[in-house]
Amino acid sequence: MPGTSTTSRVAMLVLATVAFAVNFWAWGLLSPLGGVYEKQLRLTAFEVSVLVAVPVIVGSLGRIVLGALTDRYGGRLVFGVTTLLGIVPVVFLAYAASYPALLAGGFVLGLTGATFAVGVPFVNAWFPPERRGLALGVFGAGNIGTAISGFATPWLAQRFGQQAPFWTVAVALAVIGVVMLVFGRDAPGAEPATEPFGRRFLAAARLRTTRELAGMYALTFGGFVAFGVYLPLYLRSVYHLEVADAAARSAGFVVLSTVARPVGGWLADRLGGERVLGWALAVVAVCAVAVSFAPAMPLATVGFLVMAAALGLGNGAVFAVLSRAVPGAMVGSATGVVGAAGGLGGFLPPIVMGLIYQATGSYAIGLMLLAAVACGAFVYCWFVLRPRARA
Repeated sequence: MPGTSTTSRVAMLVLATVAFAVNFWAWGLLSPLGGVYEKQLRLTAFEVSVLVAVPVIVGSLGRIVLGALTDRYGGRLVFGVTTLLGIVPVVFLAYAASYPALLAGGFVLGLTGATFAVGVPFVNAWFPPERRGLALGVFGAGNIGTAISGFATPWLAQRFGQQAPFWTVAVALAVIGVVMLVFGRDAPGAEPATEPFGRRFLAAARLRTTRELAGMYALTFGGFVAFGVYLPLYLRSVYHLEVADAAARSAGFVVLSTVARPVGGWLADRLGGERVLGWALAVVAVCAVAVSFAPAMPLATVGFLVMAAALGLGNGAVFAVLSRAVPGAMVGSATGVVGAAGGLGGFLPPIVMGLIYQATGSYAIGLMLLAAVACGAFVYCWFVLRPRARA
């Protein structure tokens, strides 16, 4: 971008990524403690599934609003204020002692997961088109906050008490929120949107590219979120692991997927986002079939880790495509639509998996459904999106 230095770009990218990671740690607080709440409150598998899924759906729908607000008021202000507001549900959950209270706190906690729709247009405006895939991939690596939650949340709860992880995250949100407001800067020359929210949202939603990428992101990011929040429960049910062991293995899934995301953006800058996305979807389909048979732990580990890498590559590719295909003034609104679809894609699978497991005692059907959807998405990507991009 003219008039901006590389140092400024990198500084804003690092700040946005750290802020996103902290917010994602907050967003993922309930999942690692799902087993604890299950025992304390005598919850069913379905009730636990709902508990860990509620922040996901709120964070998904909230992206529509925050994306539009970012187009209007800029990423610095919206990111900083939203981060500080996230302190409220985190502190509330530290003292929640009933299932309705946990659901209420989790509902408001979803706000922290919506910050993704703030960071994408914020970062996008700082980088030229040929570097946006990598930059947005690096920002998306803030998903590592989910892995941090998987590792740190149960450890802090066991070592210092169940309230400790919530207070740790509250302090982190306060620090990064203030830093964003004081030191954050919107990209020079960024023009705020002036059209009403409804008109901008509908215009972004009408774009064919937005709708197509929303479907792809619902699968790639939705799969990442779904496994991030539900894999600990899955591993405990199928492989009878302890809570800490299941949380740690699930965090490994999240870490690998997160690391793969910038790689997906980088590859998309060089090979084309549609091609990278197609490869990733094909791998997800194969891995979902493999793990559906509940193989021995070593084979299951390989299957889930390869799937994690493929989902990360796909996530990076989706926003590399979006950054080029959507007009700059609409990136926030389009990101809100696509990001909401991704979050909703993460909300439904835990609910479906919980119901299927409760009815059949097996997760195989749910994983086979994932394989079928991934296969269909691959066909569409490879034979519709990719040829059109080359035209």
